[in-house]
Amino acid sequence: MNTKIFCDIANLSSIKKFNKKIIVKGFTTNPSLMRKAGAKDYKSYSKKLLKICKNKPISFEVFADDQETMIEQGKKISKWGKNVYVKVPVINSKNKFSGKVIKELNDKGIKLNITAVYTAKQTEKILKVIDKKTQVIISIFAGRTADAGKDPVPEFIKSIKLSKKFKNVEILWASVREPYNYLQAKQLGCHIITIPPLIIEKIEKFGKSFDELTKETVIAFLKDSKKSNFNI
Repeated sequence: MNTKIFCDIANLSSIKKFNKKIIVKGFTTNPSLMRKAGAKDYKSYSKKLLKICKNKPISFEVFADDQETMIEQGKKISKWGKNVYVKVPVINSKNKFSGKVIKELNDKGIKLNITAVYTAKQTEKILKVIDKKTQVIISIFAGRTADAGKDPVPEFIKSIKLSKKFKNVEILWASVREPYNYLQAKQLGCHIITIPPLIIEKIEKFGKSFDELTKETVIAFLKDSKKSNFNI
């Protein structure tokens, strides 16, 4: 499986840099990343990102908490560009499944990225309300699952199996914690993995031998001990 790398970022200068990389096939954003990047006006900031990222897929998330407003926001966001995916959380803050939002936007031919997914049961619910034509990404949060002491891999295996009936559905490995997650995602057959910039740069350096890694580590410790003027 050729797992596509998306960059998880909303910073303008970072998107400029990573948009030039052949390894990066798309971008994902969320309200937290937008806030961190200093966005004050969601629409105008998103348009700035789209001036840089004109061709690669990019996801912008709705931030309403009720289904009707989510639908309205989704319709507006979808009109910002042909490469735009509307990101919709699988539930709202009251734990209500966003099925109505997903179905209505999908019925209108709007590309979707369903986010904050943790289980294959949630994947199954999503697949029941979509067609087999319009592009849908299902973002499963591996890192946050692992942070909670649970193994995300079984949920990916089940979700990928369920999605095989849908040629328009891609399973995305989200909330990356380390470069090795990229290899895990490839082994599982994930269609996409979305990765923060620093980890993408580490992936670009894959291939060092254990001997090289050992020597680099020892040299780094030696340099720091000398800089600190340690003496025993």
